[in-house]
Amino acid sequence: MAYGGFKDFLIEIFAWWRGNTWGTRLWTRLHGVYVGTDEAGNRYFRSKKPNGPHGMERRMVVYAGGYAEATTIPPGWYGWMHYRTNTPPTPGDYTPREWEKPHMRNHTGSALAYHPDGSLLGKGERPRVTGDYDAWSPE
Repeated sequence: MAYGGFKDFLIEIFAWWRGNTWGTRLWTRLHGVYVGTDEAGNRYFRSKKPNGPHGMERRMVVYAGGYAEATTIPPGWYGWMHYRTNTPPTPGDYTPREWEKPHMRNHTGSALAYHPDGSLLGKGERPRVTGDYDAWSPE
């Protein structure tokens, strides 16, 4: 096994926050039933037996792309994952309202993160405070 392969193997065993772990892979293989895949490539599973919260089936997602990032779950699958519906979505099943923007993952901590005016990484200055706000000052 190449060094990179062994390193990836160890990360999969011990670094659960990075994505799919060895334990997740084994549990899904033994106790999971494949339900579907979303447009981002995330794969969804449910448990064979109702051993989840309140005697319901457990619902799991195996994230595509390496890192476990919950904001990559689109709205239709989010509803299924959180027991808001018992029917998993099918492709084209979810119709967004005209005011909804396309689903986008959370960019916090990346170059695409939102930086308002006045923040250390933003441009410009923070707007002046108006109204009845009095800034605290030590005496």
